[in-house]
Amino acid sequence: MPVNKNAYLRYQILDQCFSNKYRKFSFDDLVNFVSEKLGYNISPRQIRDDIANLRIGPYYAPIKATRFDGKKCFYRYTDSDFSIFKNELTTEEVTNLRSTIEMLNRYRGIPANAWLEEVISNLEYRFGVKANSENLISFEQNDMLKGLEHLSGLIDATINHQTIELSYQSYGKDKRQILVYPYYIKQYNGRWFLFGMNDAKKRIESYALDRIEEYHLSDKTFIKNDSVDFSTFFNDVIGVSVPYDDNVVTEEIVLRFSEKRFPYVVSKPIHHTQKVKDEPCTISIKVKPNRELYQQIFSFIPDVEVIAPEWFRNEIRAKIQENLKKYTSMQKGCTEQCELCTCYLICFTF
Repeated sequence: MPVNKNAYLRYQILDQCFSNKYRKFSFDDLVNFVSEKLGYNISPRQIRDDIANLRIGPYYAPIKATRFDGKKCFYRYTDSDFSIFKNELTTEEVTNLRSTIEMLNRYRGIPANAWLEEVISNLEYRFGVKANSENLISFEQNDMLKGLEHLSGLIDATINHQTIELSYQSYGKDKRQILVYPYYIKQYNGRWFLFGMNDAKKRIESYALDRIEEYHLSDKTFIKNDSVDFSTFFNDVIGVSVPYDDNVVTEEIVLRFSEKRFPYVVSKPIHHTQKVKDEPCTISIKVKPNRELYQQIFSFIPDVEVIAPEWFRNEIRAKIQENLKKYTSMQKGCTEQCELCTCYLICFTF
């Protein structure tokens, strides 16, 4: 977890002491000086811990204790130009950092993102850079989504390689207890998903955070991930549903769009394999068919037609025809060829 703001205040004061070429700060001097600057007493143990933390990453401060006046030691940087708060950011870097803080600010206020408060405060304090006070950027987020309260803890468990036990309620299924070794967390379409090895099934599965009712850490020894590279794990799919069945192979899906929709699909590709075909308003993608692919295609109706492969075209047609049955009662009730019915028949005809 990030260092809190109080620690940064102490680090700044200690940094001034270690950089001072004209005064020798003994350990007692450091305790008294920091306490005086902060306006309340700091324990010697806290200062010892701070010095130890400054000597390691990410600061690697070259702090040396040099004996003087008998048994006393004074503390100073061996490099007179060193400072943990030395800001050597270029103008471009400052601009980029300000933009980053601005974007992070959009996620403030969500209970699951409480850790961002410390991250943003530390960035602002350490580099003296703050975001614009106006709200200039907005991200789509569903603050009411279930499971967000688990996000921070699951991130910690994933980073720290801690086995967890989930109380998981899938749609239409009984609640079950699952022992999981968490490996990866991914957001897709506004939802968060945890990926980890199911201890019972010995395979990597995904778990939607909004279906996790509760979880707790387990004492069972963590099994590290040595089988999956998550940087490429999702390359062959849209979304997060990677088929478990090895018989599901990558297919070239050919789609034809209406003239009005085609430019949007080109500017926002469906998948990184997307290519524009020679045929008018036609693209292809190479993916393993999954539920997100179906959802994506249905979101384009009535501006899309599946051209190939034939089996996939037939499946989409069957689903459209099944859905169309829900609207036939409306059409039977029409005594004339109204515009709505005519439009519907055209839109859902392959």
